[in-house]
Amino acid sequence: MQKKTVLIIGTVWVEPTSSAAGKRMLQLIYQFLEQQYSVVFATTSIKTDNAFSLSSIGVKEVVIQLNNASFDDFICQLKPQIVLFDRFMTEEQFGWRVSEQCPNAIRVLDTEDLHCLRITRALCHKKKYKFSLEYLLSQEITKREIAAILRCDLSLIISTFEMELLKNTFKIDERILLYLPFLFDKISIEQQQSWKKFEERAHFIFIGNYLHKPNVDAVLTLKNEVWPLIRKQLREAVLHVYGAYVSQQIKQLHNEKEGFIVKGYATDANLVVGQAKVVLAPLNFGAGIKGKLTEAMCCGTPSVTTSIGVEGMSLELPWNGFVTDNYSEFSKKAISLFTHKSSWNIAQQNGVEIINTLYNKDEKGILFFEKLATIIQHLEKHRAYNFLGSLLQHQTMQATKYMSKWIEEKNNKNLK
Repeated sequence: MQKKTVLIIGTVWVEPTSSAAGKRMLQLIYQFLEQQYSVVFATTSIKTDNAFSLSSIGVKEVVIQLNNASFDDFICQLKPQIVLFDRFMTEEQFGWRVSEQCPNAIRVLDTEDLHCLRITRALCHKKKYKFSLEYLLSQEITKREIAAILRCDLSLIISTFEMELLKNTFKIDERILLYLPFLFDKISIEQQQSWKKFEERAHFIFIGNYLHKPNVDAVLTLKNEVWPLIRKQLREAVLHVYGAYVSQQIKQLHNEKEGFIVKGYATDANLVVGQAKVVLAPLNFGAGIKGKLTEAMCCGTPSVTTSIGVEGMSLELPWNGFVTDNYSEFSKKAISLFTHKSSWNIAQQNGVEIINTLYNKDEKGILFFEKLATIIQHLEKHRAYNFLGSLLQHQTMQATKYMSKWIEEKNNKNLK
């Protein structure tokens, strides 16, 4: 029997050691491989040194071109049963071509996080506006992203907060949405016993990808608002700042006398997080699930973060540490967690409970493929119910199609 094929159109190459988005994509790829799918990963992006070798796990890697009919030939030959778009921008770029060349392929959008929510919050933070749903609804990127969600047969949503936002504010039919957070193996007793104990850990840590604006802002907040207050009470304390794509702006914050140590890229994030005593994540804006915080829980490292940090991540379960939006209180909670073993141990167990209850790879994976199977079996009916999506597909496809063809023709003339 011939294997089913899934084509993943990536925004960038998969970098699980650089970003939570990279880890997420690799989790999805492994899910498809476990279900015996033939997986093809295609992107217009240039490979970096941090890119994971997908070919080493049996995934075919393909470079595709934007605004080029060569993609039509490629997908016609491939004939995938499922096309998964990595973030809404790839759906905008290639969705109309997929619909035209492979109309019966299931179109799945992995949102990663709601970009419109993250970018609008960043804008509000920069302009010192109070975030509001009205402001979110007025943004062009919001209209673009919601349109992409409506055009797809299924969109994967990683945060419970974003799931409720889409259903209640944007009135999107739940039939085209699936709550699918990060996917982890259960943390076993043996794994917990292998973790470094409270007494064996020595410092605070922050880790993040610095192409991601919320992380840049968080490190600046640590440097200017939080760390001076911690150092005032813990004069020997040290903060290690890790992450990929460290900019000059972040590098110049390095100050050994202040115990503010910019380490840069970590080849093994789990190792460095597992050696730290407390993760600090004063996130002032953002969206989705915060990879640094699930990573902390998976390494047995408690954290102090903000309401944005925990949003959509733990439901009603007690947090893996403390949550506060006040910088002074943030510093006090960080010191308390760093110095009190009993609080630290309780926080660590809270993290285990959150991962094992809400991010169970096996349980969530089963729901994902059951949902796909239902859509495949009743595709015509499924699309008929999504009338707004069909309408947008018809209108947007024409506009995007002819703009793309115009760009392609222009490029061809320039080459002559």
